[in-house]
Amino acid sequence: MTGLKGFFSSRWGPIATGVVVGVLAPILVKLGNPGNMGICAACFTRDIAGALGLHRAGVVQYIRPEIIGFVLGALVASLAAREFRPRTGSSPFIRFFLGMFAMIGALVFLGCPWRAYLRLSGGDWNAIPGIAGLVVGVLIGVVFLKMGFSLGRNRPAPKALGWAMPLLMVVFLAFLIFAPQFGRDAEGAATGPIFFSAKGPGAMYAPLLFSLAVGLLIGILAQRSRFCTIGAIRDLAILRDAYLFWGVVALIVAAAITNLALGQFKPGFADQPVAHTNTLWNFGGMVLAGLAFTLAGGCPGRQLFLSGEGDADAAVFVLGMLGGAFVAHTYSTASSPAGVGAFGPIMVVVGLVFCLVVGLTMRERRT
Repeated sequence: MTGLKGFFSSRWGPIATGVVVGVLAPILVKLGNPGNMGICAACFTRDIAGALGLHRAGVVQYIRPEIIGFVLGALVASLAAREFRPRTGSSPFIRFFLGMFAMIGALVFLGCPWRAYLRLSGGDWNAIPGIAGLVVGVLIGVVFLKMGFSLGRNRPAPKALGWAMPLLMVVFLAFLIFAPQFGRDAEGAATGPIFFSAKGPGAMYAPLLFSLAVGLLIGILAQRSRFCTIGAIRDLAILRDAYLFWGVVALIVAAAITNLALGQFKPGFADQPVAHTNTLWNFGGMVLAGLAFTLAGGCPGRQLFLSGEGDADAAVFVLGMLGGAFVAHTYSTASSPAGVGAFGPIMVVVGLVFCLVVGLTMRERRT
């Protein structure tokens, strides 16, 4: 155990995690997941929101077992390492809205930071302005961090609270397996409570057990290595520490090699899977997402892993992402391959204003 702990705390921990993600994500695409979307914490959380009926965009409704695996894998790893520590109290209300706006920004771009790198490794050059926007958003957040920004300290919480998100994931898994239905309406459409896409990205998925196993493995590795795509940029900017950054590099390289081996590397801007070519809002959406993730303390994957190890504040952020999916697909904010949603740009601006106000007003008091 000491050897493994030493490995994951060394620079090789994030690199190993990045390689595993980079190899398995394209394999998930080969087995059925949407193109350049083998793993996407934002898109997959959006699909879960649709499956729960929180939005009715029929093409993006599916309970993604990878997300379930992320949380449960992190739970297993934290219990084994005695790092399961239920905690809460660090501005949960603000975190909810940060999660909501992070999701809105990600869905304007069409992907979380993980998917941005996976899109790049698959040859989608539209990911380049998205990654540039992500870096800008994180750097703005770094400015606030240097000014003393803080959401406050959390405090120990009852164990029951720490188990809430893992148990919710078990419920989601049961919903996925049994797909309960209350019946159909007069037109023959399912009335829920669980909805699954008949076409579109939501109808594209790898085998359940394989997807769940991938999620569990990544959840375990990422919890131990503290893998975080936002933290990689933040730590490089503040501390000149490349510990997490090399994990992101490993992800991109491993995914590019795997895509080439599987015949899935298709370079260009046009006709990329689940992507659009609007450079401005690919950039702008990810500025918002990068800033919101930085203020909240980590990328969406990291928030899921933290919720698995008992962090109720991270769990609230994840719930905010579900709320953001509702807003994005109910109020024409989310993009599609046809282009940016009608109200996407407006909501990006609103989200940036919110994040800037939060960044400027929430600071630690120095005594």
